Amino acid sequence: MYSIIASNPGDTSVLKKNDFEIPSLKPNEVLVKNHSIGVNFIDIYFREGLYPWPQEKDLVLGSEAAGEIEAVGSEVKHFQVGDRVAYAQPNNAYATHRIINENLIVSIPDNVTFDQAAASMLKGLTVKYLVTDSFKLQAHHKVLFHAAAGGVGLIAGQWISQIGCHLIGTAGSDEKCTKAKVYGYDEMINYSNQNFLKEVKQLTQMEGVDVVYDSVGQDTMFDSFQCLKKHGTVVSFGQSSGMYKNLQMTDLMTGSLHLTRPTLFHFYANRDWLVDASVLLFEKISQEKIKLNEISVYSLEDVGQAHLDIENRRTTGIGQQASGP
Repeated sequence: MYSIIASNPGDTSVLKKNDFEIPSLKPNEVLVKNHSIGVNFIDIYFREGLYPWPQEKDLVLGSEAAGEIEAVGSEVKHFQVGDRVAYAQPNNAYATHRIINENLIVSIPDNVTFDQAAASMLKGLTVKYLVTDSFKLQAHHKVLFHAAAGGVGLIAGQWISQIGCHLIGTAGSDEKCTKAKVYGYDEMINYSNQNFLKEVKQLTQMEGVDVVYDSVGQDTMFDSFQCLKKHGTVVSFGQSSGMYKNLQMTDLMTGSLHLTRPTLFHFYANRDWLVDASVLLFEKISQEKIKLNEISVYSLEDVGQAHLDIENRRTTGIGQQASGP
């Protein structure tokens, strides 16, 4: 058994292979053999030290995976050896095996593959809380979604288009804009050569949108406020361009605006929410209401290259995977 650790915060050079032995299970824990491991921006945030580490050094990165249960603790009630399961929980996923509490895993139906589950757990559940729990979208809403061609963005395009909203997205190239429109976006704005604030105003006849979903951060936040109708909402759920700085409460006065910064793991901690959300997500995947057509696959030992590709915007598919042993 081995894992990929970050010896300390830094660039991809801090990623190292580390052999380990499986410790004894606690009564409510299971041992999962990871078959497919998701690679996400949150892993990069932890690697760089943007998010605080739970330990001083040698952090096993990775927040989602799918695999098979190889052992169960004495008090595990809902799972047994051989069950196909998935999870989305910060750190410790970049490994051949993971020990995890049974309340943090969900069952994978037979018609969803390990790759599909690992590519969609973190991103799909993120979309779920964005569109139903952080701002409850309805068909009449106008929506701006930044980074529309990213993994979360492509799932969001499909999910939101099924609600019936008017959906505008941003991306950094014509190729990415074209791809996003295939996944449900009504209009796309190429922010590399267009001013997204100006374009949104034109596309909405100067009215603005009801909600902006922003995972970019510093580069987009203040113009995102200007894209809103009065009483509109910005849902901030990431900061790929860096943490936004110099934000003042008075910035929201321009239109009696709302700003929220939710995180998946506050929803994930509610077992009922987790089960219901994952069942809904996997139903959408199995019914092809959410299509996961483009999954980039790397070996676990090459996960550093996956980080570089994500950081440099070289990925446009639904997910990036590190394959298990």
